[in-house]
Amino acid sequence: MTNTTTSRPTGEASRISTGVTGLDEVLCGGLTPSRLYLLEGTPGTGKTTLALQFLREGVARGERALYVTLSETADELGAAAATHGWDLDGIDVYELVDEDGLDPDSEQSILHPSEIELGETVREVIARVEETKPDRVVFDSLSELRLLAQNPLRYRRQILALKRFFAKRACTVLMLDDKTSETGDVQLHSIAHGVISLEQAPREYGSERRRARIVKMRGIKFRGGYHDFVLETGGIQVFPRLIAAEHHASFDARGKSTGSPELDLLLGAGLVPGTNTLLLGPSGVGKTTTAVRCMVAALERGESATYYLFDEGLATLLARSAMLGMDLAPHVEAGRLTITQIDPAELSPGEFSSLARQAVEERGASFIVVDSLNAYLHAMPGEEFLILQMHELLSYLNQQGVTTLLVLGQHGVVGEVRTDVDLSYLSDSILLFRFFEAKGEVRTALSVVKSRVNAHERSIREMKLTTGGIQVGEALTDFEGVLTGLPSYRGEMAMLTGQGPTEGERR
Repeated sequence: MTNTTTSRPTGEASRISTGVTGLDEVLCGGLTPSRLYLLEGTPGTGKTTLALQFLREGVARGERALYVTLSETADELGAAAATHGWDLDGIDVYELVDEDGLDPDSEQSILHPSEIELGETVREVIARVEETKPDRVVFDSLSELRLLAQNPLRYRRQILALKRFFAKRACTVLMLDDKTSETGDVQLHSIAHGVISLEQAPREYGSERRRARIVKMRGIKFRGGYHDFVLETGGIQVFPRLIAAEHHASFDARGKSTGSPELDLLLGAGLVPGTNTLLLGPSGVGKTTTAVRCMVAALERGESATYYLFDEGLATLLARSAMLGMDLAPHVEAGRLTITQIDPAELSPGEFSSLARQAVEERGASFIVVDSLNAYLHAMPGEEFLILQMHELLSYLNQQGVTTLLVLGQHGVVGEVRTDVDLSYLSDSILLFRFFEAKGEVRTALSVVKSRVNAHERSIREMKLTTGGIQVGEALTDFEGVLTGLPSYRGEMAMLTGQGPTEGERR
């Protein structure tokens, strides 16, 4: 090793970008320059893609970039970059083992590791760095270097030697490891300045889930825990885990109309910004139509809204809403309403939180509908994670002054009804829908069973789907069995009349 030291100008930025969307936010600003980092993950997790993004970011900033590869050829690396629409211009790709190196008569052969080969490999890396003087270096991969070393002590010594060498030349180094060692390379963790771990987990149905974790990072604060990410054409995008406590905004907390004076009275003073309301009831009772009616009222006031549609098709929602006198198309065309069709088999929880943040922070959405939580539940690995995820997401939306409606379907139509998950304690208000029978017809009873912000009615009202969306009647007395799931009406007060929608219009 030589003792030559390349200095960097003082006053240089204390962090450098990784070039990966979202990862800099997880790192609270990026990587500390002139340090050695370990990027580990099993094959297929996206290590090479992340490494290329790291180098391309350096090239875009006028820095010199070097990719040292023992595992892939330059052609393979170029082909991998081309799948993302990239080229390797500005990146010096150096193959440590070329065709000559694989010649049986050659002194070095990766197929016959020895101490001589290890030393020669390290010397070649040093010579290339001395020649190109890079600012960013990727070493791919440590698995091959481990094979060459055979001895753990010799392997550790060579890594330490490389670390000192790169540090003296102010290189920011990313070393890739595919975690093929039997016991896991904990010693390597202690040598590296920081460790980024990539994971992927297959699912029985749908695409695999990928997540990243910062195992360690010396000297800087970072977001702990797992962060979902996707690997798509164009590279890796990381979705930082949402921490609601970091997001606060001032807003007007006065209640706003739902578009139905009777429903406003039932809720106490309409819907209050900065709160979430759970619409709870069996399938076909009118939850979605009620949510759309409330959203249309907000749109007509000039607010922006986002509708996350999990259950039904977009065309079905638009057609049915228009049939009930709530045409959403003009609001979509005007840019006030964004309807996002969600496939729960393909969407990770972190990506959904990121979508909600974009809607609020970039598009200014002040009204959000999630329809429904039943499908969203299947996007989660378990009920406990759904509760934690929804707690952070709802806390964030509340602190941003967003009015949120959550649709949750219950199993069964009459009698005992069941719910996939209990989110009642997370909800600021609960609007309960129930079927009941009267005068030979199946009707809908509507009541508010909880409100943290308003003195709501304790009465039960009848609701009917009409060409104006919904019609809520006067408070009905002598109702029995609403909470048991078998409500019956024994009073004399007149109920809503008129031709209601067909069965196909109900939901």
